[in-house]
Amino acid sequence: MDKTKKGIWGWAMYDWANSAFATTVMAGFFPIFFKSYWSAGADVNVSTAQLGAANSVASLIVALMAPILGAIADKGSAKKKFLIFFAYLGALMTAGLFLVQEGNWQMAIFVYIMGIIGFSGANIFYDALLPSVTSEENIDRISGLGFGMGYLGGGVLFALNVAMTLFPDTFGLDGPAQAVRISFLSVAIWWGLFTLFTIFWVEEKKPEGTMGGIAVIKAGFKQYLDTWKKIRHLQTVSIFLLAYWFYIDGVDTIIRMAVDYGMSIGFESNDLIIALLITQFVGFPAAIVFGRLGEKWGVRKSIYLAIFAYIIITFYGVLMTKPIEFYALAIAIGLVQGGIQALSRSYYSRLIPKGQEGEFYGFYNMLGKFAAILGPLLIGVVGLTIKGTLGPLANTPEQQMAIGQIASRWGIGSVVVLFVIGAILFKFVDEEEGKREAAYIAEHSE
Repeated sequence: MDKTKKGIWGWAMYDWANSAFATTVMAGFFPIFFKSYWSAGADVNVSTAQLGAANSVASLIVALMAPILGAIADKGSAKKKFLIFFAYLGALMTAGLFLVQEGNWQMAIFVYIMGIIGFSGANIFYDALLPSVTSEENIDRISGLGFGMGYLGGGVLFALNVAMTLFPDTFGLDGPAQAVRISFLSVAIWWGLFTLFTIFWVEEKKPEGTMGGIAVIKAGFKQYLDTWKKIRHLQTVSIFLLAYWFYIDGVDTIIRMAVDYGMSIGFESNDLIIALLITQFVGFPAAIVFGRLGEKWGVRKSIYLAIFAYIIITFYGVLMTKPIEFYALAIAIGLVQGGIQALSRSYYSRLIPKGQEGEFYGFYNMLGKFAAILGPLLIGVVGLTIKGTLGPLANTPEQQMAIGQIASRWGIGSVVVLFVIGAILFKFVDEEEGKREAAYIAEHSE
């Protein structure tokens, strides 16, 4: 394998590694286990609000530190080092979930938040390394390859974890609860092991004037502050980030809250797990195809296609009543989820100054995480408000359950507004003007 291909595959393998956390932990077992094990007996809407708050707190922490860390990494040529640090922090915290005892929802939330910080923090530097491993002509395809590998890798381990929970005796386990706890441990090992490909195969380009020690921290903070001064020359980046802030919020919210929503409206956990597996294995080829679609049909048109699809998906999710409909929804999400993420990442790379990828991908991830603060809270607040309003009208347990499901449906339905606003703002992004602005900043930066 030549050096260029090795770098590309080493970069893509990190998505294979960390997607186990996104799939098995964030989207799959943590929401289910949180409700049934760590928060057993709590009101369904209260536990949903707790889970939403946990996601929001983690996102806020990452959002606040992302741009500064990115700027420091640029000045010290340390994107890869920061990726390694956060990746193994996340893996360690994921292993820690194995130790959290039944009923201890507070500790489960804390360890989960720390795991998300590791996962999201590493992604800042993973994204920033993308321009280092490929050319602009191939960046859409390679970005899609990363997400495709993530879907496949996450899906393979998740399938094994699901088999462990469905047939614990086969694996010599005491029951489903032990299988889920072992699954968290397996994610930590998988994440740490496959990150080694990234460590050994990806070479980070060393710009002139690379610093070290205290100097790089000072320079990073200065670059971070200077970025705010550059914004007046980067109107295109600002508009794109605002659009991205809204529509990726809807994507992230659906990823994190879909299983919790399904449980809230009465679906069985096994049905939800099967749906997640469908999403993973549909998402693998779909993300790669979307990357090529961006090359052939145009990135902007492809992003619009994905946003429109998500609007339809959200409306369909509000109305669904049968598990088979959840499976259909899983297929639809798998077709567009990786595509909108991959093409947004590669499209942004065209709008930012060369040599400042860490800093600007820090801002990119910051706004994505600030958006993820809004989405889960929006679902929780809307759901609790509707339940608080309609709850006194219920006279029987059946009526209370029905009102709880109505509240959950309205909560998830509120996500549509984020896609609509994002699509409107994206219309005002001028790519050619963005390239001119980025070239000017790169030329006049110290």
